[in-house]
Amino acid sequence: MNYFQLFGLETKFAVDNSQLTQAYQKLQKSVHPDRFAHGSSQEQALAVQKSAMINDAFQILKNPIKRAEYMLVERGANLPNEQASFKDNSFLMRQMELREMLAEVKFADDIDGAVFEANQVLEVEFDALYKNMQIQLAQNTPESDELASELLRKLKFYKKLHLELDRLEDLLFEG
Repeated sequence: MNYFQLFGLETKFAVDNSQLTQAYQKLQKSVHPDRFAHGSSQEQALAVQKSAMINDAFQILKNPIKRAEYMLVERGANLPNEQASFKDNSFLMRQMELREMLAEVKFADDIDGAVFEANQVLEVEFDALYKNMQIQLAQNTPESDELASELLRKLKFYKKLHLELDRLEDLLFEG
């Protein structure tokens, strides 16, 4: 079943989170295992299964990266393996520059400032890629889906860098 249909939403990247949450809560109430406490073991198992599927669908649709990935898979787009190397040489160079930037944070005279600056750089670049991916998803053509897949892959890289920066910040400010 299509997750957007499950929640009564239009199949598009922009999702009204309050509408999604309301639909989720309504669906979860209707299949909550407690409602089937006096039912057969088969009915109870089915309720648990439906509840888990609704929860999985909600987790995917509420997360923009997972939602984009889901949309692309539903459209039959080829999602490149995350371990495969990027064909975009300028992005490969940018990856190296960003990794160097993170490595230098711990040696900065002003660690707070370096963390803030690194965070700003990652956010600005992430936002630009994210907006481009939204545009490509909205076009909904095989070519735009291929571009959206590449952008999604780049966005995942930025998410990982952001997590690394968060971990680094935690380490640097623990003591």
